[in-house]
Amino acid sequence: MNAVGRRGQGLALAGFGGVLVLVSAACGPARAQTSPTALLGPIWGVRPWLGQYGVTLGASEISEVFGNPTGGINRGAAYDGLTELSLGIDFGKRLGIPGGTFNVSAFQIHGRSESQDNLDTLDTASGIEASRATRIWELWYDQAFRDGQYDVKIGLQSLDQEFITSASAGVFANTSFGWPALPSFDQYAGGPAYPLSSAGVRLRGNAGPVAVLAGVFDDNPGGGPFEDDPQPDDGGSSEFNLGTGALFFAELQYALNAPSAGETVTGENPSPQGAGLAGLYKLGAWFDTAAFPDQRYDDQGGLLADPASDGNARMRRHNYSVYGVADQTVWKPDPNGPRSLNVFARLMGAPGDRNLIDFAANLGLVLKDPLPGRDADTLGFAGGYTKIGRGALDFDRDAQSFAQTAATGTYSPLRSAESYLELTYQYALTGWLTLQPDAQYVFLPGGGIANPNQPDRRISNELVLGVRGTLTF
Repeated sequence: MNAVGRRGQGLALAGFGGVLVLVSAACGPARAQTSPTALLGPIWGVRPWLGQYGVTLGASEISEVFGNPTGGINRGAAYDGLTELSLGIDFGKRLGIPGGTFNVSAFQIHGRSESQDNLDTLDTASGIEASRATRIWELWYDQAFRDGQYDVKIGLQSLDQEFITSASAGVFANTSFGWPALPSFDQYAGGPAYPLSSAGVRLRGNAGPVAVLAGVFDDNPGGGPFEDDPQPDDGGSSEFNLGTGALFFAELQYALNAPSAGETVTGENPSPQGAGLAGLYKLGAWFDTAAFPDQRYDDQGGLLADPASDGNARMRRHNYSVYGVADQTVWKPDPNGPRSLNVFARLMGAPGDRNLIDFAANLGLVLKDPLPGRDADTLGFAGGYTKIGRGALDFDRDAQSFAQTAATGTYSPLRSAESYLELTYQYALTGWLTLQPDAQYVFLPGGGIANPNQPDRRISNELVLGVRGTLTF
């Protein structure tokens, strides 16, 4: 290991250990309950003054260090961060348009990617890892009708803010618990999700415990061919691409023992008086009208793994996926208290002939108020599984066969699946600052691919340690 790698590894381990000591020593009352929720507070009266006109400002910074003392393509550590700014306008307060909301957000991504530099995983260690950029993220107008029973949103949208989500899973750092590997690898440019967005229209309707979300969006936020990732070289621009295809999303939601209006179904708020434990269940699907590259066959009907192939994949019409999400509170000793234990699960599948990932799943437990006097803290343990599609697996078998025929002796492993575990703790120092030590273990990184630095063997299993700080201004 080089000197830079040793210094980075030491920084990650020291940070992780230091925060664990801080958390384990925390026995007093949680200060987050009495401290302001934003570092700058009212900003000398600016926020309340803007509030009179229906304007809200938001600003936050996430900074983190992750390192892998074992496994990976290299051993080392990397720092990355995300600064986000947002502006919201309630059109009902001053413009007389009840239910109208305008939102614009922008961010600046800085630092390096631990997953890209050292891990080479399908599911990156952090959900904020991305190429350095400064860009507008979301820009939309939402109009509600009939006291919020229906609403329509139009503009630039990041679909990971509403679709495929689990509220409980949001505590975890690994990207698989947000916008997972299946849509990231199976959609153009990773899909219209952080750090990108797409123009579209989303409809939502509510009827008691049932809600329906549906929308149509540009399917290619980068505008390039399928294998092109626009993040490294787009200069932070936002694209309005309408030439590839349309991406349709639909999601049916059912709220079990739904809390009162304005509360979330995550176990953080009590269920209605006399009701049981709250839960939220989702069944959804997406369909893309564009063409997608076959994982095994080329455009002449031959095998892509054949050295004589032109390397151009056969294009297959359309793509789709189905998924289900469950988010359930399973224990809440005091209906009016913060302590609760929530379990979440998510399953999704897609065709294996045109997609690198044809199945993904994750499951986890989240405990709110885990220690005496720490009612703003959260402890979580979860794991997941990301399976390589059958077409890609057949490609690997073909590659092995051609290597044996040519007697090249080239190591060509069969990929299978990547799986991972994560243990995390959100420690609320104040209402505006949290520290989060995090530990992950990855089995068969990349699904079992060869190590590019040691091509005669697979990438070794990885232990990833880190600490994240979240500051709200």
